[in-house]
Amino acid sequence: MFGSHFFNVAGGGNTIIWEHFFWIFGHPEVYILVLPAFGIFSEIIPTFSRKRLFGYSSMVFATVLIGFLGFMVWAHHMFTTGLGPIANAIFAVATMAIAVPTGIKIFNWLFTMWGGSISFTTPMLYAVAFIPSFVAGGVTGVMNAAAPADYQFHDSYFVVAHFHYVIIGGVVYALLAGAHFYWPKMFGTMLNELLGKITFWLFLIGFHLTFFIQHFLGLMGMPRRIWKFLPNQGLDTGNLISSIGAGFMGIAVIILLINVVITSIKNEKVGNDPWGDGRTLEWAIASPPPYYNFKQLPLVRGLDAWWIEKMEGKTEMTPAEPIGDIHMPNNSILPFIISLGLFVASFGAMYNVDDKVWAIPVLIIGFLITLFAMFLRSVIDDHGYHIHKEELLEDENKGGKN
Repeated sequence: MFGSHFFNVAGGGNTIIWEHFFWIFGHPEVYILVLPAFGIFSEIIPTFSRKRLFGYSSMVFATVLIGFLGFMVWAHHMFTTGLGPIANAIFAVATMAIAVPTGIKIFNWLFTMWGGSISFTTPMLYAVAFIPSFVAGGVTGVMNAAAPADYQFHDSYFVVAHFHYVIIGGVVYALLAGAHFYWPKMFGTMLNELLGKITFWLFLIGFHLTFFIQHFLGLMGMPRRIWKFLPNQGLDTGNLISSIGAGFMGIAVIILLINVVITSIKNEKVGNDPWGDGRTLEWAIASPPPYYNFKQLPLVRGLDAWWIEKMEGKTEMTPAEPIGDIHMPNNSILPFIISLGLFVASFGAMYNVDDKVWAIPVLIIGFLITLFAMFLRSVIDDHGYHIHKEELLEDENKGGKN
C-alpha cells in the first residue's frame, strides 16, 4: 500500500528489519498500556486501605525506570531469529532488569495494604486480585527472558499464557476496577456493588481457568497461531477448560453491561465523594464535574490534598486565590474537525508519488480544513464558559453550588 519492500528481497527487503520495527513499537506499547493501569491501582489501594500510598517517591522512580527500560527490551521477542549470543544476552539482561522496578511497585502496594483498614469494595477486589495475577505474568516473563529457555517456550501457548496474565491480569483488571471506581465521578451515579462483585468473581475464575492451563499446554508443545489441531495429542482437555473459562469471562462482561443499564435507568445521584475515602482533588468537586472544574484554584497542601482538608473538618477545598471570573473553553466539535483535516492531509502526504496526481491537492485541502477550523475556534467558539464574581458570591451566600 505504501510502496515499502520489507518482504521483497529483490527490492532490498529484509523481514528481520521489519520484525525489529514491529517490536520496537510492540513491546514499549505493552508498558504504555500497563503504566496507566498501575496508576489506577495506586489510587484504589490507598483509598480502600485508608492509608497513604507507601513509598510514593520510589513508585514515581519505578514508573520512570519502567518507561525508560521499556524501550530497551524489544528483541526478547526475537531470540530465535539468529541475532547471535551478544544481542541475545544484552536483551535478556535488560528484560530481567525491568522486573526490578515492577517488583518495587508490587511491594509498595502490599505495604500500603499492610495494617490498613481495608474495605473490600468492587474496585478493591480487582486491585487485590491484580497483584498475584500480575506477579504470575511477571514471573513467566522472567522465564521467557532467559534466551536458552525461550528457545523452548517460543511460539508456544506458554507465551500466550504469559502475555494474557500481564495484559488481562494487569490492564483489563485495571479497566474494570477503574470503571467501578470512577463511575460515580464520571456520571454521578454508583454502579450496583452486588452485581459488581458477581462480575468480579465470574471474571476472576474465568480468567484463571482460561489462561493458567495454557502454560501447561505450551510446555506440552502446543504452538500458537494454529487454529486447529489433530486429536489425541493430549491437548483436548486443556483447551476445553480454557474455552469454559472464556465463557465465564464473557458472562461477567454481560453482567457488567446489565449493571450499567440498570444504574443508568435508576439514575440515583451521589455526592462528590461517594466512597467516603477519596484522597485526591477530583473527589472534592461535584459528580459529574462541572465544565470549569474548580471555581477557583484550590490550596494543595500535600499529596493527599482532599484527605488533608477532610481531616480538618472541611467540606470543600480551601481556595488558594481570590474569587474572580472563570473562563474555560466550552464544548465544541471544532477540535474533531481540526484532527479530521490532518487525517485527510496525511493521505496526500503518504501518496505523494509521481503516479498520484491527486496527492498534493488532497494534502492542501486537508491543511485548509485544519487551518479554517482553528480560525473558527479562535474567533467564534472561544468565548468559553463564564461565571462572574457576582454570581459566585451570590451562589455561595445561598449555600448552593454552581
